[in-house]
Amino acid sequence: MLFVLGLVTVTLAPSCKGKKLNLFSIEDDKALGAQVAEEIASNPEQFPLLDSASFPEAYAHLERITQTLLESGKVATTQHFKYKTFIIHDDKTLNAFCTPGGYIYVYTGLIKFLDSEYELAGVMGHEIAHADKRHSTLAMSRQFGIQLMLDIVFGRDKGALARLAAGLSQLAYGRDAEREADKFSVIYMYPTEYDARGAARFFEKIEADGAAVTPPEFLSTHPNPGNRVKAITEEWAKLGGKEGKDFKERYIAFKQTLPKA
Repeated sequence: MLFVLGLVTVTLAPSCKGKKLNLFSIEDDKALGAQVAEEIASNPEQFPLLDSASFPEAYAHLERITQTLLESGKVATTQHFKYKTFIIHDDKTLNAFCTPGGYIYVYTGLIKFLDSEYELAGVMGHEIAHADKRHSTLAMSRQFGIQLMLDIVFGRDKGALARLAAGLSQLAYGRDAEREADKFSVIYMYPTEYDARGAARFFEKIEADGAAVTPPEFLSTHPNPGNRVKAITEEWAKLGGKEGKDFKERYIAFKQTLPKA
C-alpha cells in the first residue's frame, strides 16, 4: 500500500526543528488525489463534470492554460504529478480547487465571472501551488498527527485511510498556505506571456463586486482581497515588474465554448 511505504519512511526519519513536517510521501499525495477524483466522478449531483468528449474546445482552452503554467519551469512536481483538468458545470459557484497529486477542478461559474484569460491563469496558478507545495497533506499531517499514521502503518486502525480521504474535502488552508499559493501563482506566471498579476486582478474584481457575488471557498481563511493584491503586486515587482498580456479576446472565445446557462 502506497501510504504505508511513505509513512514508514517519514516516521523513522529524524525531524528538523522549525521545518514543516509532512507525514505523507509524494506517492501518498498521488494516491489521495486519485481517491478524491474517483469520489468526485461518482457523485454527479454534487460535481456535475462536463464531458471532455462533448466539450473538446472548452477543455482544450483549459488544458492550454494549465500547460502554459506547468511549462514555466517553476512547478517543482511536474515530474511527479500529471495535473489533469476538469470542468464542473455549475454557473452559480465561483470556485476552483486542486487535489493532492494535481487533479484541477474549475467551475463554469468562475470561468464566466472572469473577463480575461490571465485572471483565470492566476487563480489556477494559486490552486496548482496548493498541490505543488503539498498544502493538503501538510494540513492533514497537523490535523491527524503521528499516532494515527503509526496506527495505519501497523494496521491498528483499519478505517483510518478512508477517514483521511474523506477528511481531505473538509480541510481549510491556513493563512500561510494561502499567502504561499498567491506568491507562487506569480512565480509560475512570470516566465510566460501572461501578466503575472492575474490573481490580483481576480481579487480586485471580487472586491469590486462585493455583496453581488458569493466569494469562493479559497477566500475563507484569508478574506482580505486588498492585502492579497498588495502582496501579489510586490512579488511581481520583485521579479522585475514585466508587464504581460491579458488575452482577453482569446478568453471570450473560451467562454463561448461552455454550455449556456
